[in-house]
Amino acid sequence: MSKGRIAYQGEPGSNSDIVCKQHYPDWEAVACASFEDVFAAVEHGEADLALIPIDNSLAGRVADIHHFLPTSDLHIIAEHFLRIRFNLMGIPGASLDTIRTVHSHVHALGQCRKVIRALNLTPVISGDTAGAAREVAEAGDPTMAAISPPLAADVYGLEILATDVEDEDHNTTRFVVLSPELVRAPSSNGPVVTSFIFNVRNLPAALYKALGGFATNGVNMTKLESYMVGGEFAATQFLAEVDGHPDDVGLSRALEELEFFTTEVKVLGVYPADAYRQRQLRG
Repeated sequence: MSKGRIAYQGEPGSNSDIVCKQHYPDWEAVACASFEDVFAAVEHGEADLALIPIDNSLAGRVADIHHFLPTSDLHIIAEHFLRIRFNLMGIPGASLDTIRTVHSHVHALGQCRKVIRALNLTPVISGDTAGAAREVAEAGDPTMAAISPPLAADVYGLEILATDVEDEDHNTTRFVVLSPELVRAPSSNGPVVTSFIFNVRNLPAALYKALGGFATNGVNMTKLESYMVGGEFAATQFLAEVDGHPDDVGLSRALEELEFFTTEVKVLGVYPADAYRQRQLRG
């Protein structure tokens, strides 16, 4: 894919910024204040691709994303996994003895409770992890520290006071890349993931019947999440992901059966499975 601009939510030095640099090093990474701004940047032609977090191994699904995916005209073309690492950092001259407060996103603070308790620090909530590093750098106060991704120390000129301060070493976030163009992975070039949404008909056991085709056709479903539609408790939309390509006989039949029990089926993307998935299966 030729070089271009890729939009992400957060500030320079964030985990999303790290993923952009790892997988799209020749692209210009465009920081956006909100997920809505990320989607708008691509839809309005201000960026060519969007990178958004969709799942976290500790926190579960990322809030708000399900509001944008069904209504957006963007398509998932890739997935990437990032092992989340947090460092404790402060201004030059700060030390573990001088710091009194620690700033970060509420989820990061919750994922680093052990070091906060061990150092007897007062947690302070910031908008995001990289933004916390910027705030500490701007304050110039040796009593303030940030829990942020390693890249943030370089971006904002901070010193790392402690590395890998997260409580769990399996904290991993899954990101997806969105494009205004539908780019389907080929069916004969390695493992593929298919993501789609559907609304079930208001019939007894409709969901059970809708999913039956995947079981009988040997299709492995890796994700199934439900969402209310239009604020109505009776109207439910589902986001699903399966292993396989729509051109595969089994998945083709399963999707065909799904349509009998749904009012809408929309394929969001057909894209290569990240190698992380295969490592997990082998592990």
